[in-house]
Amino acid sequence: MRIDVWSDVVCPWCYIGKRRLEKAIADGGFGSQVEVVWHSFQLDPSSRNDDPRDLAERLGAKYGGGREFGLKANAHVTEVAAGDGLEFHFEHAKSANTVDAHRLLHLALHLVEAGELPADGQDRLKERLLRAYFTEGEAVGDHATLTRIAVEAGLPEARVAEVLAGREYADEVEADQAQAVAYGANGVPFFVIDEKYGVSGAQPVEVFDEVIRKALAERSPVKIVAGGSEADGACGPDGCPI
Repeated sequence: MRIDVWSDVVCPWCYIGKRRLEKAIADGGFGSQVEVVWHSFQLDPSSRNDDPRDLAERLGAKYGGGREFGLKANAHVTEVAAGDGLEFHFEHAKSANTVDAHRLLHLALHLVEAGELPADGQDRLKERLLRAYFTEGEAVGDHATLTRIAVEAGLPEARVAEVLAGREYADEVEADQAQAVAYGANGVPFFVIDEKYGVSGAQPVEVFDEVIRKALAERSPVKIVAGGSEADGACGPDGCPI
């Protein structure tokens, strides 16, 4: 079963949602039954890599309330994240346009599908990008930083450099964004479970567990309520009973 997730690498609730989904999968023992694929969603495609304002200032300007509002919002999310085992340092967060990070995530997915990266190769890059931004204060819009992070996650440096030098996977990023809109997602994280059920936001672990169980149950083989493999009136691989 596949779980498709739309998120941004500078979205705090996306990191929290990732942890909660992972806990639901681990606690429920679903690991061998579930494949997670990460899709692109830019919260602000107009973001600049060279914005000198800190995150609190940027939030205050965007939502109103000034820097004080931004500081309070950051403190609240940091507290929530800590409850999920995450360490946020918003005071070090650097402005970034995330399109190139998303293009590298598409490269990672391509390499996984081609058998050139392990099955968790895209997830490792996603995790590394999130940690770089939220915990380490890295500039995830900077090409040199992205190259180092991607190589640390196991991607081949030559391919990373090739992608960053051009526009490869830019169309895939745009297509992901369009698909999210088509699903009706007006924010992220947004999860689609087995192409059937949409979950919006960093929901509690119990919600993910419930939806995954429901989707898996609907995939289960038909339960035989009468007869069996040797029942009268049934033909099998060895022929039909007389």
